Amino acid sequence: MTLSPARVPATAVRRLTSTLYGYAFLDDFVLLYPVYALLFADTGMSLWQISSLFALWSITAVVLEVPSGALADAVSRRLLLWVGPLFNAVGFALWVIVPSYGAFALGFVLWGVGGALCSGSLEALAYDELERLGAADRYARVMGRVRAARLAATMASIGLAGPVFAVGGYLGVGAASVLACVLAAVAATRLPEHRAGRETGGDGWWLTLRTGLGEARGNRSVRRALLLIPAVAAVWGALDEYTPLLARDTGVAEATVPCLILLVWTLVTAASLLSGPAERLGTTGMAWLLAASALAMAVGAALRTPAGIALVGLAFGGFQLAEVLADVRLQHRIDDARRATLTSVASLGTELLTVVTFAAYALLGARAAHSTVFVILALPYLVTALVLGGRRNESPPGPPRAQ
Repeated sequence: MTLSPARVPATAVRRLTSTLYGYAFLDDFVLLYPVYALLFADTGMSLWQISSLFALWSITAVVLEVPSGALADAVSRRLLLWVGPLFNAVGFALWVIVPSYGAFALGFVLWGVGGALCSGSLEALAYDELERLGAADRYARVMGRVRAARLAATMASIGLAGPVFAVGGYLGVGAASVLACVLAAVAATRLPEHRAGRETGGDGWWLTLRTGLGEARGNRSVRRALLLIPAVAAVWGALDEYTPLLARDTGVAEATVPCLILLVWTLVTAASLLSGPAERLGTTGMAWLLAASALAMAVGAALRTPAGIALVGLAFGGFQLAEVLADVRLQHRIDDARRATLTSVASLGTELLTVVTFAAYALLGARAAHSTVFVILALPYLVTALVLGGRRNESPPGPPRAQ
């Protein structure tokens, strides 16, 4: 039974949120992130081999995304959240202990499995536990801070990777990454979970999957919410990989590029912290947010200056904020028994659209500058904004009333 707001135990909410933030930080505090491509190259991998490793990683995520979400609705989500980082730890250990193409490929498969197990599980557990405590209205604020914790971990790993690598080489950064994954698994065991009848298997993952997909097909509101997430998340998530190239084209020294990238992610992190107040935005408000962010990205990229990169960072922050709000809308619309399944369906859509964006960038980038490609790829956001703006100005549905 959901607790009334007056009876919400503040200590329980604090315990839940602090554990979520710690887990998110440790899960992305991987010092191998900024150097693993160098590890592959230094081991003798060709560009084709490195690209095939990235493709294997993406394929693993795509194949397992939705089935793993159904599994999270059928069994303990906390179990998957602590098992997932252990898969990552084994993969990272293989990379630095027996560096070879086979070990790299197996490591990416394990990383893909670990990521799929956790995708959807964290959001579903967080929403259900907040709802149980009568605090579902805090979900947007909490998930914004979870994303900020992940971004802070990524920035910290970028800053620490150099000094650790200078002392311990790839083995040093690999050991630190494995330790972070193990600590993330330990943190996950501290997450509360109250799901009567689910710990032993519930309805079974296949029935859960079929029922969840049936809800997406039959409920127009849920279907719109599902489509909105990849429409908001995919393009800027792919463009992030090309931002260093855009920054270098501004004419700054190579050593300045990391500073510009750090500025971009600082702005994105700051935007994540605004998720709570921004939850009051209606459909028209989100349309304006997307349109303004798209224009900022286009203008910033076209300027081809460091100040322009700052505008791109502001745009990415707007997209990140809209992504959190889109997730909030979905969580408010779906049933808790299929929450992880449908969250994973949205993630699958994001993965597939991200791959399409990569292909589009490759085709456009063969004939145009990076700045031009960024301008062109701002157009999908303007289209999404127009579609949202064409609807009546509805506020996002709120969490269920406390009982």
